[in-house]
Amino acid sequence: MEIKVNFLDKLRLEAKFDDFTVVADQPIRYKGDGSAPGPFDYFLASSALCAAYFVKLYCNTRNIPTENIRLSQNNIVDPENRYAQIFKIQVELPADISAKDREGILRSIDRCTVKKVVQAGPEFVIEEVENLDADAQALLTLNPNADAATYILGKDLPLEQTIANMSGLLAGLGIKIEIASWRNIIPNVWSLHIRDAHSPMCFTNGKGATKESALASALGEYIERLSCNHFYAGSFWGEDIANAAFVHYPEERWFKPGKRDALPKEILDEYSREIYDPEGELRGSHLIDTNSGNAERGICSLPYVRQSDGEVVYFPSNLIENLFASNGMSAGNTLAEAQVQCLSEIFERAVKREILEGEIALPDVPQEVLAKYPGILAGIQGLEEQGFPVLVKDASLGGLYPVMCVTLMNPRTGGVFASFGAHPSLEVALERSLTELLQGRSFEGLNDLPQPTFVSNAVTEPNNFVEHFIDSSGVVSWRFFSAKADYEFVEWDFSAEGESANADEAATLFGILKEMGKEAYMAVYDHLGATACRILVPGYSEVYPVEDLIWDNTNKALLFREDILNLHALDDEQLEDLLERLENNELDEYSDIATLIGIEFDENTIWGQLTVVELKLLINLALQDFEEAKELVETFLQYNDNTVDRGLFYQALNVVLEVTLDDDLELADYVINFRRMFGNERMDAVLGSVDGSVRFYGLTPTSMKLEGLDRHARLIDSYKKLHAARSKAAASN
Repeated sequence: MEIKVNFLDKLRLEAKFDDFTVVADQPIRYKGDGSAPGPFDYFLASSALCAAYFVKLYCNTRNIPTENIRLSQNNIVDPENRYAQIFKIQVELPADISAKDREGILRSIDRCTVKKVVQAGPEFVIEEVENLDADAQALLTLNPNADAATYILGKDLPLEQTIANMSGLLAGLGIKIEIASWRNIIPNVWSLHIRDAHSPMCFTNGKGATKESALASALGEYIERLSCNHFYAGSFWGEDIANAAFVHYPEERWFKPGKRDALPKEILDEYSREIYDPEGELRGSHLIDTNSGNAERGICSLPYVRQSDGEVVYFPSNLIENLFASNGMSAGNTLAEAQVQCLSEIFERAVKREILEGEIALPDVPQEVLAKYPGILAGIQGLEEQGFPVLVKDASLGGLYPVMCVTLMNPRTGGVFASFGAHPSLEVALERSLTELLQGRSFEGLNDLPQPTFVSNAVTEPNNFVEHFIDSSGVVSWRFFSAKADYEFVEWDFSAEGESANADEAATLFGILKEMGKEAYMAVYDHLGATACRILVPGYSEVYPVEDLIWDNTNKALLFREDILNLHALDDEQLEDLLERLENNELDEYSDIATLIGIEFDENTIWGQLTVVELKLLINLALQDFEEAKELVETFLQYNDNTVDRGLFYQALNVVLEVTLDDDLELADYVINFRRMFGNERMDAVLGSVDGSVRFYGLTPTSMKLEGLDRHARLIDSYKKLHAARSKAAASN
């Protein structure tokens, strides 16, 4: 994690990381003002808080109340050497906690991350750089031996060279990558989380059988998501980019809707139109680009090559963003390598959906087949030893598709997790199923898995598949676990050998789609210095329903974005108009405004937690419509999950409105005790909100220029690096 420090007045310091700011000072005896804890105090507190976190985690997973558990830490300083200290952590436990859980709680503290890092002895590297922001050297703790050459199935270059090439490319773009976490809880299963130190909203996870393969996986996913703009999907990219020579890619084209908002004839083809506009209801305005919001330019469309005949077809960027999420994108050492990964991912998710929604029972993989892959078998046995039964299934549906499945059961909670993996090699597909199962997860994380069900509607509900797509945490049918399989086991093999292996495998996978009657379209992106591609298979590789283009399109942001960002500057007529739009567009009352308008607000601010219902409440308050505001306050207090401080503000507002709306009550009679209950500062805000002197309490003013929105500014900074690289690449061609 990158922590940037600013020097404030006197001895005060300010550390900024992610969306947080921590201020440190020194005690008065050390010439400070004592206005904040000192740096070492924060260090001591981090150890105690970390220990308490693991206690809380242990208790939560076993439904043990923590109200009567007390924990303290004291540091005992050696008089001969003040740097030699003993940290004594003591826990007071209620008498009704069993001996087994007492031991478990103490063992949980032993897992404290701060403690383990201190015990391991971190290495400090102190150096001078010319410019902190320009120093984009990768912060990777894994530096493979440059002379080594470790090949794995599916990669056209050794892992060492793959990692060096990708990390060097990211550094060249000015992106400082940091590894936030590693996990290796069972043999031969590694995962890690990497992110942009400057813009941590840009992150990926990697997985593999070794540290090196997991890192290569994470870096490859990072580059694919940069290349395909996935990190920035749904977000407003600012007015400068909206009016630049290009918004997404230099080769994009913009097409104006026809008469009566008809779709331009230049977009899509007959095959894809039949899928995306079967009833003729799709209009041009549905496809306006969300990121730029520049409706005047028309529909931003990206060229894809139709694989059946090589023709170029233009797909609206809006359509891709709304329906495909991250499905079917990949980066590789070669285009063929990237194609195999793209197509494998498409088959994995489509077949997974067919199996789960069809409640299909899959055949077990025989033990003699598993024995051929001892590394995978060791990982499975590691899970079994931890008390998690594992089922290994053939998901090829009779040898038709290159897909495998590893399913974990948690007897402690009754939850299950079905993890799928795909690749032309059965071994690689099986390894991916297993590593996907534990990507970024601890054993405690396996306690949150949903229970299987015999209720078919719960499995086939569209959002369940979205949950499976995001992190495989959706609901699975009990019918999936039937010992009577719907297909026979097939020890399939779609792999190839030799220098052209990936090219041959890509051709095989494209061939399967062709036999299914599916058309595939591909875009290749190499502007950033890496080879990446995106493959669309209409009617097969979408994540979200096609109907979302009409009924739940992300560009509904354009109805609200400008007015919400300019909220403080709107007059009453404009506020009434905004309120009417919020009420008439079938929005989820509890959806957040950040997602609605595509702005990365700091999550720890009022803006960051603002929901549709709270915004409507504040608008009604500004319009002095107290009856409607009162009703919405009650809704907020009953259902909205917000901070304690915000909740107290609305509790105070609720009672003030109660008095204001009652003709028999006088506010002056209650203000003194309201102030005693809620405090002067909070009551000043409440009374000001009611008399009109305070508008939109807690929401700092901004505008379409995005003033004061540091988190969003960092996201745009990240995108501008790509935009500049693409401009340079286009100019050199």
